[in-house]
Amino acid sequence: MSLDTPAVPPATTAPPALSGPELLDSLTAVFRRVLELAEVPADGNFFLLGGDSLVATRVLSAVARTHGVELTFDEFLADPTPAGLAARVTAVAAAR
Repeated sequence: MSLDTPAVPPATTAPPALSGPELLDSLTAVFRRVLELAEVPADGNFFLLGGDSLVATRVLSAVARTHGVELTFDEFLADPTPAGLAARVTAVAAAR
């Protein structure tokens, strides 16, 4: 390959879309993993469960990687629960 040959970006595919209970279960699992907890309720506040801003970035990265939706930290702060993130992910996905 010469320097004049344009690089072809790798094919990207969107992660499979989850919705409803599957999405909520997936986000709850992310909270459990990053917070190292056995159980997290759907309305469990990330920060009251022991999370901090640095660990929150792991949640946001997992959401982007798993669901193809990049949320801001401010969006996370608006409702830092699995149910809140599920609603936000659903809204962003629907807007596409």
